[in-house]
Amino acid sequence: MAEVKTNAVRIVETHGAAYALHTYPCKEPLDGVTVAGKLGADVARVFKTLVTQGKSGAYFVFVIPAAKELDLKKAARSVGEKAVAMIPVKDINRVTGYVRGGCSPVGMKKPYVTRIDRSALAQERVFVSAGRLGQQMELSPEKLAEIAGAAFDDLTMA
Repeated sequence: MAEVKTNAVRIVETHGAAYALHTYPCKEPLDGVTVAGKLGADVARVFKTLVTQGKSGAYFVFVIPAAKELDLKKAARSVGEKAVAMIPVKDINRVTGYVRGGCSPVGMKKPYVTRIDRSALAQERVFVSAGRLGQQMELSPEKLAEIAGAAFDDLTMA
């Protein structure tokens, strides 16, 4: 049976990016450290996608290492907001078009300001969600940033 490509994968292909698609059994959202284990990948290469809302009402996307926590003050500063807060889980699909645990920084319903933690630049290739549970795509952080229209910044807690 042929795998149905997600919007994120189609967009990566449209950009001609070199990528690898990885799948693993998954019926419910998993934390990024568990995902790294399922992939047999160094956890420092696995990134999670977090969506926030600023005081202005605008949405912002942050892509950070799976084992780290987003520093909300650094995140807000990075996007020029006074403060940002995580969006409620119930709003993820409405805002992004993706489900919790399958949220990709590529191919959301709308183009949101996106930041990738600069630690990604230390990796040749990183893993991010391919847009559905149990599916990750592996590509260079620079290509990910280009496709997602993202910039790099320091985003995690020390």
